[in-house]
Amino acid sequence: MVKKWIGISALVIALTGGYFVMEKKNSKADEVVAEDFEIEELEEIVKVENLLYGIDVNGLQITEGLVGKNQTLSSILSPFNVPYEIIDQIAKKSKDIFDVRKIAFNKKFTVLTPEDSSQAQFFIYEPNPSEYVVFKLDEVEIYKEEKPVDLRHVEKGGVITNNLSSNMGELGITNDLIDQFADLFGWYVNFQGLQKGDEFKVVYKEKVIDDIVVGITDIEAAYFQHKGQEYHAIPFEQNGEVNFFDQEGNSFKKSFLRDPVKYTRISSKYNLRRFHPVQKRYKPHLGTDYAAATGTEIRTVGDGTVVEARFTSANGNYVKIKHNDTYTTQYLHMSKIASGMKPGTRVKQGQVIGFVGSTGLATGPHLCFRFWKNGKQVDWLAEKIPPADPITKENREAFERVKMEKISQIAAIPVQKKEEKLLAEK
Repeated sequence: MVKKWIGISALVIALTGGYFVMEKKNSKADEVVAEDFEIEELEEIVKVENLLYGIDVNGLQITEGLVGKNQTLSSILSPFNVPYEIIDQIAKKSKDIFDVRKIAFNKKFTVLTPEDSSQAQFFIYEPNPSEYVVFKLDEVEIYKEEKPVDLRHVEKGGVITNNLSSNMGELGITNDLIDQFADLFGWYVNFQGLQKGDEFKVVYKEKVIDDIVVGITDIEAAYFQHKGQEYHAIPFEQNGEVNFFDQEGNSFKKSFLRDPVKYTRISSKYNLRRFHPVQKRYKPHLGTDYAAATGTEIRTVGDGTVVEARFTSANGNYVKIKHNDTYTTQYLHMSKIASGMKPGTRVKQGQVIGFVGSTGLATGPHLCFRFWKNGKQVDWLAEKIPPADPITKENREAFERVKMEKISQIAAIPVQKKEEKLLAEK
């Protein structure tokens, strides 16, 4: 042990980032006087934790890899001298947390092995970018954790040159956000009839893990200009719920969603004299057809109760929902009816009730959507659906403040054209 004698008025010892000061004062004059202290230098500094997946990896060797084709937990761990008995215990114990049979090709894994041992102590598997599963091999303990998520503010604006989906996609906007945007403005804008030069702007946040975008939040503010008409979607909390309102304080929210499938193409409209492609004769088409790939989710446009969920030779698999004494909807030609759909089942707006198909009298995959008002089938696209409650008088002043803030924010977002994006990437 090394010793030193130091004559000082104040001994300052830096220890793990802090300071420890020793002073001796004269009891009469209250003055600091110098005095010699014998101190021992610390032979070992306290180690700072080095965390990986929440585990202190000091003294551990780190091996990272990707799951190979046909690899299993056993074949991954065998080079790390983990006994088969432990692997078997892990496999049995982990079923309720993560079934090791679902370990998949090309997924990342990490093995932690003590420096003084050849047998692994930890196995960590990442089933997706936001989660990881820790297998503590020496104690046969398994737990799942979520990685910390950072939220990155995003503001984007663009011009319609083709259609909403392709032009938003060119700016890196995800399909989920495009669907949100289309649902939000669906009752204001006919997305089947957009014009070149129409503009869109949107504010949201990206969920980022390890510098990789793994998801998005809901839209925080949005704007669409169609045929010279401006539409601002202003978020505001009223009655304990955040909804979007226009500049006048009218709610964007309606009793029904605009479309029973997420943003897609209408292939055939309500028509009292349409040539039937299967029956080869003219007959009324009392529904609205949405072209979509087989398996696309079909959602109920509003809250209600299932009154029918079955198969017929003409309609194929279908679900019929009564929303109230005025409105009823029907969804035809499903490839499959969603689990739990049967007469009496209560459903919520946006709930998946089935999947697009071509069962019954259909030439290809699509959804035929039918809409009843007071017992009569009517043109869904021509209906005026009442909105939710507007901004109340009590909230008007607060809403005006939020509105001005959001309109200013949206106005400052530049509109990026496709040509500008290509130049920015060069």
